[in-house]
Amino acid sequence: MNALKKFLGILWMLLGPVIIIFLFMQASEKIGLAAEGIARTNTTLQWSIIILIFIPICAGLVIFGYYGWKGEYDKLPRTSADL
Repeated sequence: MNALKKFLGILWMLLGPVIIIFLFMQASEKIGLAAEGIARTNTTLQWSIIILIFIPICAGLVIFGYYGWKGEYDKLPRTSADL
């Protein structure tokens, strides 16, 4: 089970930056396809909000993955009495 936690930790650490890169690629594509004027402004605003929301989520994924990879979750208590 600990090997699975370490593998998934690496997966989460890789997934965070990949999601951000994917979001930036999608945003640039959608903003480029939007019509000039107010439509482009609205699209830019929407994608800016989406990216600003997902950056901390992806940073949390990387941190969670780092702790999983380093083995911080290997010695979890089974009951509250073990704390």
